[in-house]
Amino acid sequence: MALKMRMARGGRKKAPFYRIVVADARAPRDGKFIEKVGTYNPLLNKDDTNRVTLNTELVKKWLAEGAQPSERVARFLGEAGLIDMPKNRTSIEKAKPKAKAVQMAADKAEKLAAQAEAAKEAEEAAKAEAEAAAAAPAEEEAPAEEASAETPAEEETKAE
Repeated sequence: MALKMRMARGGRKKAPFYRIVVADARAPRDGKFIEKVGTYNPLLNKDDTNRVTLNTELVKKWLAEGAQPSERVARFLGEAGLIDMPKNRTSIEKAKPKAKAVQMAADKAEKLAAQAEAAKEAEEAAKAEAEAAAAAPAEEEAPAEEASAETPAEEETKAE
């Protein structure tokens, strides 16, 4: 008989409470179990000592007899120091984006890069125009000064 150490749900609607039990692997989740070895109350704060309670003697006994903990229970046991901490699961293949979504994301990134480049070029062009406009009035002012300088001289020659 294959033994599993897993959680059996209890509590009312929207207020879960779990018993950590040892059960036959073929038994339903909330069905018949062999022995209760702890509890888990997800409604309590993570730093609360009563969130996860384990009877360590029973857990060690069932692990010695070959009971395999579920992923969540293995994590509780690892945190309690009863077994080695299990590795974090990697993302499953189904959850990864499909080829079309990846292509759309690449196209969007390319489009944003092109827009940023166009904005940068427009900014540089506007800056160059502003510099050219600033230089052009300076050139126009110089002949005006010369003309104004000539005007008093002409007035003096006419007066003579």
